[in-house]
Amino acid sequence: MKKEGYYSTGEFMKQANITKKTIRYYDEKDILKPSFVSDSGARYYTEKDLAKLQQILLLKYLGFSLSDIKEMQVDDADKHFIVNSLNIQQKLVEDRIEQLQLVSSTIREATDDLQADREVDWSKLFELIQVTDLESILKKQYKDASNIMARINLHRQYSVNKQGWFPWIYEQMQIKAGQKILELGCGAGDIWVENAERLPADVSITVTDISDGMLRDARREISREDAVFSYTICGCEEIPFADASFDLVIANHVLFYCEDIEKACREIRRVLKPGGKLVAGTYGAAHMKEISQLVSEFDNRIILAAENLYDRFGKENGKEILSEVFHDISWEQYEDAIEINDAEPLISYVLSCHGNQNQYIAHKYKEFRTFMKKKTAGGFHITKDAGIFVAKK
Repeated sequence: MKKEGYYSTGEFMKQANITKKTIRYYDEKDILKPSFVSDSGARYYTEKDLAKLQQILLLKYLGFSLSDIKEMQVDDADKHFIVNSLNIQQKLVEDRIEQLQLVSSTIREATDDLQADREVDWSKLFELIQVTDLESILKKQYKDASNIMARINLHRQYSVNKQGWFPWIYEQMQIKAGQKILELGCGAGDIWVENAERLPADVSITVTDISDGMLRDARREISREDAVFSYTICGCEEIPFADASFDLVIANHVLFYCEDIEKACREIRRVLKPGGKLVAGTYGAAHMKEISQLVSEFDNRIILAAENLYDRFGKENGKEILSEVFHDISWEQYEDAIEINDAEPLISYVLSCHGNQNQYIAHKYKEFRTFMKKKTAGGFHITKDAGIFVAKK
């Protein structure tokens, strides 16, 4: 007898427009298992299985192998994870479209050159059509985007301070009309997206990131065609702009990633105009401490970060580091916390960390999920210890 709310294999095939052979193959490869198997061996699927199948087929369409797809999936079909996955897939599709548009444009240029008896730059074409490299890049972007989105969602949905980090940091920047501004490590451009209507007249903003993928995301999200924004790939330790070029430099949660922080500070000071200022966001030692304590309670071998970023450049030592290069340094605290009673975003956050958690969680994921649900059922408090240093040249 068919279970209510479940699709039979035949119904599932029609919904997804795939063959029974494909469904069985995904089952054998542990990529998509039926939600229920009857005593007689009949397989049944749910709406969540359809969502997971969509993810599989989309990633396959983008060029990922089945082994890649299996690695990229989380063994969960909760709505929270599905929404994240769809948002990330959209970014991947947009990246693929941009790549194909670039290939199309280059082919058109080559055709025009041949017809006009000009020399063709074949190397440019060869570089663009290296599909294997593109798939590798997309796979990395998928993982990076998954991690970033997990962090953003936790803060965005469950933070106590309703103003939000990016509107708050915008206020601290005190941007004035006519200023030239440089942002290092822009990510997806959230500062400018969330404060687009507040920008004064005649500002010039140069947005940079070491990742061309993140820079593409920023360009899409900011989506302004005017001359206010320009985009450059670069890191903090070698900034490709002339001395005394900017009134304001923003390094939001960036400096602790630099291999040579002092060199990055010197470069920032070099490109600042006299009297210009640096706004540098970072964390304190108490930031998100309850999450580490929670996973340690589940398994004391779990370490969510091999290195604490605030030890490299944080609230406790940032002023000392900046004082080697800047003067008049102050710390502005962002008052906030996270209050959450939903385990799923917290689980997603834990899985996104750069530590060894997957080594101890992967084989007992259901047990971990039950543990997290129990711990968050009555509400769970997470300390946020973040803010900015403001330093002047």
